[in-house]
Amino acid sequence: MKYKEIQKLSKSEREKKLNELKMELTKENASKQGGNKAHKIKKIIARIHTFNTTENKTAGVGNKK
Repeated sequence: MKYKEIQKLSKSEREKKLNELKMELTKENASKQGGNKAHKIKKIIARIHTFNTTENKTAGVGNKK
């Protein structure tokens, strides 16, 4: 999933996708054969977290100044 695809998702859709990816990552790690696929899942999870963080900063959520 690319960054532009993440931008098109609503907040609830991103949360749903994040939960799905975390479950998939858990399954990959449990199978001990994850390797490259587990790495790709981690990258997508990181992209979603990064997008959520930047979105919150631009909206002024979480600024403690």
